[in-house]
Amino acid sequence: MYNDEFELTFDLADAGPKTEQRRPTLPEPEEAAVAAPPVQETRETPVSAAPENTPASEPEREPEPAAEPQSTAPAAKDRTVLISGGDRGIGAAAARAFYAAGYRVAVFYHTNAEAAAALQKELPGVLAVQCDVASRASCELAFRAAEQALGRVDVLVSNAGIAQQKLFTDITPEEWQRMLDVNLTGAFNLCQLALPGMIRRKAGRILTVSSMWGQTGGSCEVHYSAAKAGLIGLTKALAKEEGPSGITVNCVAPGVIDTDMMASFTAEDKAALAEETPVGRLGTAEEVAKLLLYLAGEDAGYITGQVFGVNGGLVI
Repeated sequence: MYNDEFELTFDLADAGPKTEQRRPTLPEPEEAAVAAPPVQETRETPVSAAPENTPASEPEREPEPAAEPQSTAPAAKDRTVLISGGDRGIGAAAARAFYAAGYRVAVFYHTNAEAAAALQKELPGVLAVQCDVASRASCELAFRAAEQALGRVDVLVSNAGIAQQKLFTDITPEEWQRMLDVNLTGAFNLCQLALPGMIRRKAGRILTVSSMWGQTGGSCEVHYSAAKAGLIGLTKALAKEEGPSGITVNCVAPGVIDTDMMASFTAEDKAALAEETPVGRLGTAEEVAKLLLYLAGEDAGYITGQVFGVNGGLVI
């Protein structure tokens, strides 16, 4: 049973809880390798002109102060967000949440161009850029494309990743290195590229997406658990280093999230997982996305270096 392998795009359903005796198999990988053409932002706030003349019969009166223009989007309308692994699952849910809040959005994807194109069609103006987060050269090209399209990156959501289910004694050195390259070095690459601009502006938000297995360790996922635990360490240390520059760094560690990555699970599998969860159900990508959106906002300015479990009480 332990010889079966899987890889998948970091969507965090991949990190769902499983018993030591039986671990359901999850689907394929998604990381990210070259910039796609930017899509122009189309959302605008209409401005109405005031009438030029008042009727002559009306007495003259003191001019009233002009009312502040009302935006059709929240205050975040001038802010930008870059989401790696943003073509589906938690990443796509985050793209939708930030877009609805008025952010300008760019997503990185690896091989799933069809999903990225569908997201662009659903959310006009979203930029989708192909990128292999494990490659520094690819990250530099993709980040440059995102910055040119967005103007700057105010919020980085480092979400892309892979997973593999395998006995520790069967993990090859190449598999170990690939897991670290995508899940941990990928975050390192993007954080290093995003930070110079944030430091210059004395403002910024960095959000990493780990897993409950990064907190507790997962049987038959030692390399995955190690990489996700590394993300937690990166988050805490970077928060201390960048706090004086006005930058916060936080981590979200989801549990079992019901996304398309769980399409191969039977109803019985899902019911068993829900029964193991104290709240009695699986989580949704939208619930994780709402937390990411909050942590990116102005109200979260005093929160940094923290790890937030979104797991229904499975890990406490």
